[in-house]
Amino acid sequence: MDETANSEADTADGGGLPVLAAGGDMLAVLRDDLEQAAAFKKAARAAATHRAYGSDWAIYSEWCGSRGLASMPAHPEQVAAFVANQATAGFKASTIERRVAAIGHHHRASNYPAPTAHPAAGGLREALAGIRHTKTIRKTRKSAADAAALLGMLAEIKGSGLRAKRDRAVLAMGMAAALRRSELVGLTMGSVGLHEKGLELYLGPTKTDQAGEGATIAIPEGAQIKPKALLLEWIDAVRILEAGLERTEAEAEKVPLFRRLTRGDQLTASPMSDRAVARLVKRCASDAGFDASTFSGHSLRSGFLTEAASRGATIFKMQEVSRHKTVQILSDYVRSAERFKNHAGESFL
Repeated sequence: MDETANSEADTADGGGLPVLAAGGDMLAVLRDDLEQAAAFKKAARAAATHRAYGSDWAIYSEWCGSRGLASMPAHPEQVAAFVANQATAGFKASTIERRVAAIGHHHRASNYPAPTAHPAAGGLREALAGIRHTKTIRKTRKSAADAAALLGMLAEIKGSGLRAKRDRAVLAMGMAAALRRSELVGLTMGSVGLHEKGLELYLGPTKTDQAGEGATIAIPEGAQIKPKALLLEWIDAVRILEAGLERTEAEAEKVPLFRRLTRGDQLTASPMSDRAVARLVKRCASDAGFDASTFSGHSLRSGFLTEAASRGATIFKMQEVSRHKTVQILSDYVRSAERFKNHAGESFL
């Protein structure tokens, strides 16, 4: 092969497109732009998805290593064997499908075709379909922290110390805005707007908002749980502690709304972790006499939806707060709340 042929081989792929060869002049010229492109590619998926994909890939790689297999490129039948192993181990179909998506993601990132896109992927698709069909275990939802439960939990947080004020505000806001744990701990001082009738809460891009538009949630002042009053009580306590601290307006807006406290209840600059929210919910549920094992951080979000459905709120008004992209999940809450209303057997049972 002559020098011209070699040059063409280095600069074109099988489809006639130019190739950015590592170390080449073109790659050097585009380095900054390519780094920015990589950042945008990473931002195309939610941070939580990236974490899950990383964990899923590690699990798959360990499975491959224990069997002397290369993780990439993987034949679809190798991935089919992996998903069978995961199904036998008791993992949910949704978890297994996400792991297959993670495997595909890492393949594409390394310029390999995803196993599900391989011409011989029919067996893998059948295996996934079979797992979905056979895993018909009843969905187990965690208990919802509805209005009555939340009031009981709030009542168990005694005193007027910094931790008590923070914990009451966390529970109230998590339920009142139907927030996910990640959304709750991601709030900043700039997320909160005061309104004469309550609060306005701005959420940046979230799990179901990959277009990055964000959302603004209205939270009524309330007469029972009183989320506005509890939040302002916490904010005022923090402002008193930091009265001598100077921040620009931009810096103040970026300060985490709910901050981590030390064991001695000293305020830190770090936000609470989502695990701390889950522990708080479980502890308060236990203190209020509930089975803590049936509660989780999600209980706050589901508590709002359960209570709203039981009080006759429409799916669309619930969706304004919960920001679900479809109403299917919300319809489950409504059906559950109405299962004894106008029951088909009410007139004769």
